[in-house]
Amino acid sequence: MHVCFFNRSYWPDVGATGQLLTELAEDLVRAHGWEVTVVTGYPLRAESRPPARERRNGVSILRCVGTTLDPRGFAGRAANYVTYFASAIVAGFGVGKPDVVVAMTDPPIIGLAGLAVSTWNGVPFVFLCEDVFPEVGVLVEDFQSGTVNAALTAVNRLLVRHAAAIIALGDTMKRRLVAGKGADPGKISVIHNWADCEAIQPAPRDNRFARTYQLVDRFVVLHAGNIGLSQNLDMVVSAAATLRDRKDIAFVFVGDGATRAALQERAAAERLDNVLFLPYQPREAMAESYGTADIALVSLRRGLAGVIVPSKMYTVLASGRGCIAAVEDDCEVADIVRNSQCGVLIEPGDAAALAARVVELEADRARVADMGARARTAALQFDRRRQVASYDALLRRVARC
Repeated sequence: MHVCFFNRSYWPDVGATGQLLTELAEDLVRAHGWEVTVVTGYPLRAESRPPARERRNGVSILRCVGTTLDPRGFAGRAANYVTYFASAIVAGFGVGKPDVVVAMTDPPIIGLAGLAVSTWNGVPFVFLCEDVFPEVGVLVEDFQSGTVNAALTAVNRLLVRHAAAIIALGDTMKRRLVAGKGADPGKISVIHNWADCEAIQPAPRDNRFARTYQLVDRFVVLHAGNIGLSQNLDMVVSAAATLRDRKDIAFVFVGDGATRAALQERAAAERLDNVLFLPYQPREAMAESYGTADIALVSLRRGLAGVIVPSKMYTVLASGRGCIAAVEDDCEVADIVRNSQCGVLIEPGDAAALAARVVELEADRARVADMGARARTAALQFDRRRQVASYDALLRRVARC
């Protein structure tokens, strides 16, 4: 069977959505015998420009012509979206006749290209909702438009109406799609994102990464991955300022994103030597970087529950580390924390609560270790192989309808 995916981000992009799609596509080929085509864009940050067409690990990759401008400004984002969307429509009609077409949400209108290609070929269309639009648009602080929001709402209602199946990343997202987009709950399957529990194993605290950055003897609070607008990370710097006299505690950021520069400037201005900013780590070093943590941080701005699901949560679980989750009570992350007892919950943006929980956990290492063990156990239900198998089963069912 042949599946065609539409999403702007794919290997070698380092963004979470692109990495997850890469793993899904390659596993569908390797483990489940699918023919897979991905209609994607060029990476926004890459040392060299990959070819327009290539085959990698069995996946046919078709990169569409489009801009790769800095996405931190509205003009750059809009240009990247529109140029990719336009070329993806053209490219989609040249991939042959797949058995099923799957569109994700980068950019938020790319589902229209997927729907057009599926309709042209007379095959089912699947809407894979990574983010809910226009609700996620609150993050675009430099551009707000009622007209654009209304258009995105109409697009999403059209996509869920015509989709043969809809994939949501959690139960809260499913409720959002039903209540806000008129989605038929009978069409929606909940398939969580994942971590590779074979590749990511709990690592000892005393490891090469920890020694390199002199973190072995400090209690490390780790935020890894995208440092972006969805996470309200000012609270981390504020908590660090409260605990500036605790030289045994370090707040560590690993990654990059739209808010990193501002956070780094603030930490420097306040002379917070308990805050450390480190670059993205290669995948082979991921276990050690997470292993350096005593406790991980997962956060989401208020109002985004069920709109975005932080994929880093699954990597935290696989690494065998407990978490402090600064999220709303009704969201996927909170459900995981409560059900597995692998962390503590605080209100989004509550710097005082974050500082207090860090102090409490630093003083109770046995509790921290117990949360980490429970996290690893919970990770197994979200293992990469298990989740990809769910995709395989759903896509085969839809393709045969």
